[in-house]
Amino acid sequence: MQLRLDDEDRQVAFGECLGRALEGQGRVHLTGELGAGKTTLTRGILRACGHQGAVKSPTYTLVEPYELDGVRVHHFDLYRLGDPEELEFIGGRDLLAEDALCVIEWPERGEGWLPAPDLEVVLRLAGNGREALLEARSEHGQAVLERLAAMPALAGWSLETQGEVAR
Repeated sequence: MQLRLDDEDRQVAFGECLGRALEGQGRVHLTGELGAGKTTLTRGILRACGHQGAVKSPTYTLVEPYELDGVRVHHFDLYRLGDPEELEFIGGRDLLAEDALCVIEWPERGEGWLPAPDLEVVLRLAGNGREALLEARSEHGQAVLERLAAMPALAGWSLETQGEVAR
C-alpha cells in the first residue's frame, strides 16, 4: 500500500488511522531518512491510542513507554544504538515480547536482534510532503492493511494497493 501525505497534518491523521487499524498490538518498523516523518507518524499512532501530549523521539533513552486506555505502547528510536545487543541491557526482549504495540524507528540498527515486524512503513520525502509505503510482514500486518484500505477517513486520499489506485 502506498500513500501520498501532503503535509504534517496529513501525516498525523494517517498515523491516527494506522493506530486504529493496529488495534493496540503488533510491531511496526518505521524506516526513512532523517526528517522523513517517523516521529510525526508515531504521534498520530499514539493519538489513536489516547495520548494527547507531545511526542518526542526517544533518541537518547532508546524507548519511551506509554500506558494509554489499557493499551501499552513502546516507542523505540534506535538511531543512536551502537550495537543491537544494547537492546538486551534495556530489557528490549521483554518489551518486545509483551502484548503491546511496538513502534520502532530505525529498525535497521537492531537488525539481527529485533523480531520480524508485522508491518513495515517506509517514509520518503516527496516534494513538500511525504510518501508512505506500507508492507505487511505477517497475518496481523495484512489485516491492518485491509482495515486501513476500508477506512472512510482515507477516502479520497491518493492510495495505491497492489498496483491499482483507489480513490
